[in-house]
Parts: sequence; C-alpha cells; structure tokens
Amino acid sequence: MRLDVLGGFGGESIDCRMTCLLVNDSVALDAGSLSQALPVERQVGVRSIVLTHSHMDHTNSLPFFIENVYGKAEGAIDIYASAPTIYAIRKYLFNNATWPDFTRLPNHLLPAVKFHEIESEVPFTLDGVTFTPIPVNHTIPTFGFLIEQDGRSVLWSSDTGPTQRLWEIANRTSGLQVVMVDTSFDNSMQHVADVSLHLTPSTLARELEKLERPIPVLLHHLKPPCIARIREEVAALGRSDLGYLEQGRCYDF
Repeated sequence: MRLDVLGGFGGESIDCRMTCLLVNDSVALDAGSLSQALPVERQVGVRSIVLTHSHMDHTNSLPFFIENVYGKAEGAIDIYASAPTIYAIRKYLFNNATWPDFTRLPNHLLPAVKFHEIESEVPFTLDGVTFTPIPVNHTIPTFGFLIEQDGRSVLWSSDTGPTQRLWEIANRTSGLQVVMVDTSFDNSMQHVADVSLHLTPSTLARELEKLERPIPVLLHHLKPPCIARIREEVAALGRSDLGYLEQGRCYDF
C-alpha cells in the first residue's frame, strides 16, 4: 500500500496544503488539496474519493478537481462519505449556486459525480484497499479510517478531540504499521482546541495513554500559525514514537 501525502495540514499557507492523501494513485482520502498538488494528468487517474467529513480543509479542492477531470475519463467520480457529509456537500457545494451540480452534468443519467453512503465500522473496498470508517469525536459527524491491504494497515484519525473507539481499534488490529493523529493547536490554544474538538500536545499525551502497543504515531493537521510551538511542545514530551506526517512524502507499507 502506497500513501502519497498531498496535503497534511489543517489550514493553508504558502508552505502548507490542506488535508489529502493519495492511496495507490487512484483513491483520494479527503480533498483539501487534490487539485493543487497533482498535475492534471495524474488527477485523471483518481477515480474515487473517500471523505472523512465536510469541513473545507478536507473538501476545498473538490470543485476544481471535478472540473479538471470532467470528460477526460470514462464514468463518474465516486465519492464515499457519511450521510451527513453527503448532505452538506450537495447542499452547500454542488448546488448550482456555489458550484455546478455535477451529479446532474452532463445529465442525471450519466453524472460526473456519484455519491455512495458509508456507515460506521462497515468496511468497503476500493481498488484492493479496504477502508473501515471509525467514528471519532469532532464538532460534526466525522470518520477516521482503518486502511488495509495485503495484511498491512494504517489508522487515520481525521479531525478529532479526545476519543475512544479509534484507540480500541488500534489496540486490536494485527498488522498495524502506524497511527496518524490530529494535533492541530499548541497548548496555549487549549480552549480553542477543546471547543473545536481537536488535540494539542497536552491532550495528545493523554490520548496516547490509551495506546497499549508500541506503534509509531505520526502527527498531522497542524494549523500553520501553531507549527513551531507544537513542535517544541511535542519534543518536550520526550517520546521516541512520535513523528510528523510529511507533506510531499510517499509512504510504502
């Protein structure tokens, strides 16, 4: 299984792209920067998108990606998401006011986009990779994902505050290679993190007490203004198992 980190941040700046992973070149996990990080010829090879939730830093590039690949490949782009996420995308994005409704272009019988509803802990498989949605604790319905292929797996937290089921899955999954965990704000912004249901290095440390196995942990979704402070505070934890999801890097599992 190959993961290309197209964007790994919880906001945007000249050096930071918003959340998007490319799985085996054909499946995108979130779409914060799908159109910005890939040339159009590679975008055409992406046939499925799995969404964790509807916040803009995870969906921002969807309209431009769909426009870029429109008419360049056979069949619709398949978008897999929870019912609340599909509702939000259709109402607020592909609504003909914000952006054209590509579920009806060129017509409703041959749409450019098809939505597929996914459910908590019900696995589905795309191009040989199995995705299992795991509910996490965020301000809107949000899934993390257990991503598995050929006996190897990674666990993606998406956006979350303190949560439970994610760690239960981590503790019981054989072949788990890495856990990738939200750490959005530095400790000085703990109140903001608590209200918005994200983690800081302080709450991350408490969350890691729930992990009962020696599994590497990669941090992601750092907010651009907080990066330097987060890195200082994570270093102060003195844990050798912590690293960062690197934008632009390809991970092979």
